[in-house]
Amino acid sequence: MSRGQEKHQKRVNELMMLGKDLARRAHSKCELCASTGVSLAAYEVSPVPAEPDIDKTVFICDVCSEQIDNPKLMNAHHWHCLSASVWSSTPVVQVVAVRMLERLIDCEGWAEDLYDQLYLEPEIQLWVSDT
Repeated sequence: MSRGQEKHQKRVNELMMLGKDLARRAHSKCELCASTGVSLAAYEVSPVPAEPDIDKTVFICDVCSEQIDNPKLMNAHHWHCLSASVWSSTPVVQVVAVRMLERLIDCEGWAEDLYDQLYLEPEIQLWVSDT
């Protein structure tokens, strides 16, 4: 196994160690769209820390993950869920939700309306813009 593969596998294993705590925090639902009964995985939020950190990781479904990573595949209707997740008490969830909302502002009126209603703590605002 190459050094890069070993490093990647180590990171994956470390993230898997967070799984139980993430599932408990998320109540076994996607932390963005609240889907249940689907496969959920840890998703690290940039900037990614040197060591995996539950406070920098969301527990999300494949649909959310794929659309975060591939903006061209984004289905705006799926993201109506942001009307709940932007108000999450979990900062990392709020950061991802606001970042996704910012992607939708120019093409979805509801996204702009929701964004205009937001109040973000200064440290959340800073993190949202720190990509």
